[in-house]
Amino acid sequence: MADLTISQVARQAGLRPSAIRYYEAMKVLAPARRVSGQRRYGAATVHRLAVVRRAQEAGFTLEEIRRLFFGFDEKAPVSARWKKIAESKIAELDARMAQIRSMKELLERLQMRCQCMTVEECGAAILRSKLEKRG
Repeated sequence: MADLTISQVARQAGLRPSAIRYYEAMKVLAPARRVSGQRRYGAATVHRLAVVRRAQEAGFTLEEIRRLFFGFDEKAPVSARWKKIAESKIAELDARMAQIRSMKELLERLQMRCQCMTVEECGAAILRSKLEKRG
């Protein structure tokens, strides 16, 4: 397959050219080859961008995606790489979900129990509640 321009890659990957330049700047993609000053890409770049988009859909940061591409032994199969980074992402998501559940429970308690008229009265009640839990 012939070299692709950034516009062709963007169209095939469903991205804007600026996103591709950004991924290069963030070292998620290797720098493009230059021909007469223009970026040129192989088909592999379109495939890598498909992986980038899927990883982002799964909540991975660009740093985590960079690790998927470049943070393993080159011979490590991508399936093993996915498993390794997915393991830590799942643990992170579990912790975040627990935090969100806790936040929701707090909001529900506040919604049901708070009858304060002023912020000061509310703050005093919060402090009393914390003291009662300690004692």
